[in-house]
Amino acid sequence: MPWTRRNIVLGGLALLGAGAIRKPAFAAASSYFDGTAVDNGVTFRRTNFAKIDKQWHRQVVKYFSSEPIGTVVVDTRHHFLYVIMENKTAIRYGVGVGREGFKWFGRATIDSKSLWPRWTPPPEMRKRHPELPEFVAGGSPKNPLGPRAMYLHRDGVDTGYRFHGTLEPWSIGKDASSGCIRMFNEDAIDLYQRCPIGTAVQVLPHIADQAESATQVSQTTPVE
Repeated sequence: MPWTRRNIVLGGLALLGAGAIRKPAFAAASSYFDGTAVDNGVTFRRTNFAKIDKQWHRQVVKYFSSEPIGTVVVDTRHHFLYVIMENKTAIRYGVGVGREGFKWFGRATIDSKSLWPRWTPPPEMRKRHPELPEFVAGGSPKNPLGPRAMYLHRDGVDTGYRFHGTLEPWSIGKDASSGCIRMFNEDAIDLYQRCPIGTAVQVLPHIADQAESATQVSQTTPVE
């Protein structure tokens, strides 16, 4: 077909249209990051918390519960993870939880932890997504576990679930994972430091039934 001025103009408009579709999506994702940071020799993209709704920011809140200090409680319905502290307070983190069909509840313990963990997709995930690699090296920018993983066991047996970082900070506050509890990378690093091996974990569909009242969020203090 001979190239005419009309062909060239229409072709250029088509290319512009394709670019208009791709660029905003890429720009929207990129806006969730702000520069880079180095952790244990690995460079990663920092979360742009100015883009994140403040309810998902790490903060100290009032929390009434009979669980021992140091216990981790996950409220999957409201997408919060709490580390119970003294004086009826807790550190609250925004999290992403399992999507429909992948939710789980119950008690567990953090029996192992890993810095910049290697990710090995479980067989059932690879069956659903055969395009996935056998593993992704720790520290890889494509590793969905991010800088930290805390492995949840029950009665000495690995549940297959973890607390870990994420490549998708926009998924925090949503039902988005295959069951694991995902966190902002900075929060995963913070939680890792606060939770020794043996830390008790309770994953709930809602705030603990034994709590004296629902978590109070009117008085909050950011946590550095």
